[in-house]
Order: sequence, then structure tokens, then C-alpha cells
Amino acid sequence: MVTKQFLLKLIRKRSKRRGEDRRHQITLLNQLGNAVLLLLLMALWATEIQSLAISIAAFMVAIVFATREFIQCFMGFIYYLSARPFRVGDWIQMNDIVGEVVEMDWAKTTLLEVDKQAFTYTGKHVYLPNSQLITQTVRNLNFLRRYTLHSFSITNEPTVNAYSLLPAFVARAKSHCDFFRDVAERYKSVIERHMDVEFIDIDPDVVIETNQFAKLVVTVSLFCPTDEAHSLQQKISADWMNLWYKALNEQDSSAPSPVPSVSLVESTS
Repeated sequence: MVTKQFLLKLIRKRSKRRGEDRRHQITLLNQLGNAVLLLLLMALWATEIQSLAISIAAFMVAIVFATREFIQCFMGFIYYLSARPFRVGDWIQMNDIVGEVVEMDWAKTTLLEVDKQAFTYTGKHVYLPNSQLITQTVRNLNFLRRYTLHSFSITNEPTVNAYSLLPAFVARAKSHCDFFRDVAERYKSVIERHMDVEFIDIDPDVVIETNQFAKLVVTVSLFCPTDEAHSLQQKISADWMNLWYKALNEQDSSAPSPVPSVSLVESTS
């Protein structure tokens, strides 16, 4: 600082004595002096500055780790606002959880849990952090809320020719679906138009196969009202069992009766 002030005074005196404009040299000398002073201070306080920088970095890392989940939840909420994969009132599935969206904020999504088998409300609330919207697959089940693709299986011993029962069984299954056929056709059209693909069959589909235990497995798939799925499953299962046991009884009654064996005993007197 003393050297800089001495040089500045010397330049000003010479400029006055000779009548020259030395403002450029004065400005340049000021800037060089400030730069040298800054370098000296940094060299003097290098250790302290380094410690301060490390402390600030450690503090910022701690803040990020402490608020990481909140940051991810907020980013998930931003994703929801931009993509709109569902709305409040929709049915969604995330991992193995199915439920109706009842509330959503920046941190969490609240679901009213739905039983996947019976399609009824369980009365439980599930709170999902919004971070899962980014890391997990979200399925929107809203178009299957009123109507669903329901499938179930019936297992029997292979004692009866199941294919002989198939026409009567399919006819009975169709008769159970007649009361909602018209509405199902309209709802099928809405779903397929929205998804731009035809994949729904109104009539019940029946597949007969065997499993790894050599048991007969009858699989029934149908497009039906969600709240009627369980009832239809019971009715159709009852029809199959009635046909099965009727055929089994007829098979047993038509089987030839075993001829009683007669043993002759020879007696000698």
C-alpha cells in the first residue's frame, strides 16, 4: 500500500511538472496494486479460505442428504403436474397397491385402498411419497373402474371329458352376462377408442388345460361390471361343478357292474 501511494504521488508530480496526461498509468497502477494486494491476502489466508470452503461444501452436502427425500417428492409432484398420469378420483396401481386417489399435495399421494380380488374398498388409506411417481410404474385403472377384465380358474381331477361339457358351460356363462351386455358393448367401445386398440371380448372366454400336477384347469375370462365380478365367478363356478358332477354320476351309472365271482367248493366224502 505504501509503495503504491508513493508511486502514485511520483507520477502525479511528474505529470503536473511536464503537463502530461498520466491518468491511464495511474488507473493501471491502482488496478495492479489491488490485484497484488488480493493475491497477498489469499496467500496469507489460504489455509483459512480452504477450511471455510470445505466447511461450506460439507454443510451443503449435509443439507442435500437431509432433504433428499423432500427434493425427490417435489420433483415427483413437478412430474405429475407436467405429465398428468392420473387425477383425483382415478383408480391407480403402484407396485402391488391399488386404490382411488383421494388427495394429493407436493409431498404425498393419498389412496383409498381397493381389494384387487373383490374390487371393493378396504377402508384403509395408503400414503405414497411422490418420489415413487418417478421411480415406480404407475398404472391408471380408471377405464376399468366400472368394468374389468376378470379371470379365474377351476381345478378338477381329469376323470371326465371336459370338452364334452364345454358347449353347455359356455351357454350358461353367456346367460349370466346377458343383463349387462348392452352397457358392456358401449363401455368396450369407449375404452378401445381411448386406447386405440381392440382387445376386449364381450363373450366369456373358456380355456381348458392341465397343470404341472396333471390336474384339469378350466380358466374363464370375462368383461363384466367390477362390482359383479365376484358374484359372476361364484355362479359360473357353480354351473361348471354341477355339469361336472352330473357327467361324473352318469359315467359311474353307465359303467358295467362287476360280475360277482362264484367259488366252487368240491367236497369229498
